[in-house]
Amino acid sequence: MSKQVQVHGALFLVALIYGSNYSIAKEVMPFYVGPFGLIVIRVVSAALFFGIFSRLVVKEKIVGWADNVRSILCGITGIAINQLCFFAGLNLTAPINAALLMVIVPVIVLLFSAILLRERVGWRKVAGIAVACTGAMLLIYSSRSESTTGNLFGDLLIILNATSFGIYLVIVKPLMQKYNAFTIVSRIFAVGAVLVIPFGWTQVLTPDYSSFPVSIWLAILFMIFAVTIITYLFNTWALRYANPSLVGAYIYLQPILAVFIAVGLGSDVFTLQKGLYALLIFAGVYLVSRTRQQVGSPE
Repeated sequence: MSKQVQVHGALFLVALIYGSNYSIAKEVMPFYVGPFGLIVIRVVSAALFFGIFSRLVVKEKIVGWADNVRSILCGITGIAINQLCFFAGLNLTAPINAALLMVIVPVIVLLFSAILLRERVGWRKVAGIAVACTGAMLLIYSSRSESTTGNLFGDLLIILNATSFGIYLVIVKPLMQKYNAFTIVSRIFAVGAVLVIPFGWTQVLTPDYSSFPVSIWLAILFMIFAVTIITYLFNTWALRYANPSLVGAYIYLQPILAVFIAVGLGSDVFTLQKGLYALLIFAGVYLVSRTRQQVGSPE
């Protein structure tokens, strides 16, 4: 299997997991666990998992002042701000609003890649992002219902989350060219855990966990292992072989994958209109991935 296929496969799996997370997380919040409590459970669990694995198996350390500072910034933007703003925003606003606003991530990635990494921004990449963004927005707009309402503060938190995650994808790229993915993810989750615990510790202690139904426990486990551990590991690994713009462009697949999941569960109906919007999203991702040196060996 070629490296290009592996990278696209990893990014597709990440988009699939994220696409299902909007609805799953809303089942848990706020009736069972508060948004910040859920973050602490996820981040601390992932920090322990990656920390133990990195220490026992990888046995690699981040060296140098510059790399250590960059890894701390990755923990702040990729874990702390990202997670706190996303779950607090999702707790307030509708999932459809969150999905719509998250499509600004590739725009943030493109902007900061050009500024910080001096990544070449060609017409094909800009066109691909524009096409995919159009498809995503049309799909989400067509999926609205009269009962779906948003929240201004919640929407603003989602925008801040998207901006923070976009910056993270850019600044973590140089680290991935030098270190193992487990080494990087272990450090950023350790930093993130220290920062999120003060926000959510009280919410961790509040719930009566013995009263949780099996479905809620499964949802929590899914958010720990799939949404947290697998997605960050695969995203970070993919950045070793792909530019941040391609990783960011996969955000546009989340709405259409969310629709497929809903159809499979019988809560939505697939239509020709949605199929056309999905084609726009896939076409946009294709245009971004076709840029020179987009996927290959680390630079």
